[in-house]
Amino acid sequence: MIIGVPKEIKKNEYRVAATPSAVAALVRRGHTVLFEPDCGAGSGFADEAYAAAGGVSCPHEELYRRCDMLYKVKEIEPSEYALLHEGQIVFTYLHSNAHPEMTRELLARGVTGVAYEDIDDDEGQFPALAPMSVLAGKGGFIAALYFSQSVHGGRGLLLSRVAGVPTPDITIIGCGNSGMGAAELAAAFGNRVTILDVNRRAMNAAKEKLPANVEFLYSDRGNLELCLKRTDVLINCILWDKTRTDHLVNREDLKLMKPGAMIIDVACDDCGAIETCASTSHDNPIYYIDGILHYAVDNIPSGFSCTSSQTLSAATLPFAAAMADKGAEQALLDDPHLRRGLTTYRGMLTLEETARKHHMEYTDPRDAILRFRR
Repeated sequence: MIIGVPKEIKKNEYRVAATPSAVAALVRRGHTVLFEPDCGAGSGFADEAYAAAGGVSCPHEELYRRCDMLYKVKEIEPSEYALLHEGQIVFTYLHSNAHPEMTRELLARGVTGVAYEDIDDDEGQFPALAPMSVLAGKGGFIAALYFSQSVHGGRGLLLSRVAGVPTPDITIIGCGNSGMGAAELAAAFGNRVTILDVNRRAMNAAKEKLPANVEFLYSDRGNLELCLKRTDVLINCILWDKTRTDHLVNREDLKLMKPGAMIIDVACDDCGAIETCASTSHDNPIYYIDGILHYAVDNIPSGFSCTSSQTLSAATLPFAAAMADKGAEQALLDDPHLRRGLTTYRGMLTLEETARKHHMEYTDPRDAILRFRR
């Protein structure tokens, strides 16, 4: 199979889907890997390293035209639509819920779209999403450290335990991968950390890994209000169901918070768990509502592009290799977890959540594949 690794074109996106070591692994399996010049420059990987791994340098448009699988990081931008072709595999973070126009383009062009974020495993986890979630959680706390400084418009509060002054309060909603990443750093700095969750098993597991300055509270309205009143930083790490119209933290709730407190929305669902949150960028990362600082950058891991590219590449390579070795259809039929990520196939929408949200026709992914194999 011919696999293409392009240079990401989304603003402030410095990650690359495949590192040189991943390219070498695919080449050893007998595949041809095309790489766009400077595709890894933002993550510290030179073109010479890709060439040494067996990759073949290829200009942008030619790469899209020639490759059977487009192996990338972010969703497809409008300027890329015309470069796609029927039967091509697009393997990336698609986020089809949030990009209905892109989804319709993939359908119209007969593209096989497989989304990293929807591939699951036997434990109900998302292996291609987890490493980015951990980095996003850690990066969210680092952002809070930065914007709490008076020289960056904050209250001048050092988010750390310091003798002689009150210890800051950090509240984290959710003890999944991003919540654990945020809690690990916040606790290591000596803060008083509270994690809210509804999953007692997850909280007990997290309790075994985190130090004693982390407390765990069941996420109900009473405990949420308690935390809102005392917290210096609220870090949201739960994904909100796109079909819901309610919120966990409403705009009225901002009145409960301290003046100058911060909301860091790692999940970054527009008007999701946090009603007042809307996606921001690394160029313009913050805004204020009712005196509360909001940070909702939608690609935090890009700020740590070398680390995130290495972990993302390692997580997605087994799935990319399976599709390259067997062909997409056989790999998807063989692996129900990979098939969970199938979003579009030969003009059919095969991700139920997107179909429900945008009132589009849904086809079961296995049925869609078998329809063309009979």
